[in-house]
Amino acid sequence: MSVGDEPTPQTRKLLLLMAAGATDRAIARELGVSERTICRRIARLEHKLGAQTRFQLGVLAATNGWL
Repeated sequence: MSVGDEPTPQTRKLLLLMAAGATDRAIARELGVSERTICRRIARLEHKLGAQTRFQLGVLAATNGWL
């Protein structure tokens, strides 16, 4: 995924939960995956979008209308 692509429904939900301030543990519970999986997904999103931090990832998601 790059900045122009639409996120999957699960990625969008992950981003919305992050934006709401949910912890990795809470996100994992909500999505039915492990906390480690959430950490990997977030790291992958940061890399794909060129974000250096989770905050920057949130800004990019909001700017692209994903939230």
